[in-house]
Amino acid sequence: TVNDVIFHVAQEDLPFGGVGPSGMGAYHGHDGFMEFSHKKSVYKQTGSELVAMVRPPYGDKFRKQVAGQIKR
Repeated sequence: TVNDVIFHVAQEDLPFGGVGPSGMGAYHGHDGFMEFSHKKSVYKQTGSELVAMVRPPYGDKFRKQVAGQIKR
């Protein structure tokens, strides 16, 4: 209708804007969050013994487990 000029901006889940030189891109809701976010990988090392078991030098526990698998 005539006076419904910017109601699309009020829709938080609807991406709004152009692409490239025609506008800022989609910046509402999840799309806006993803547009202005820079993904970064994060590795969290646990304190488990699993990593120590598969890397040299191998301990007695690892040798016993391998020996048990070979004997079967």
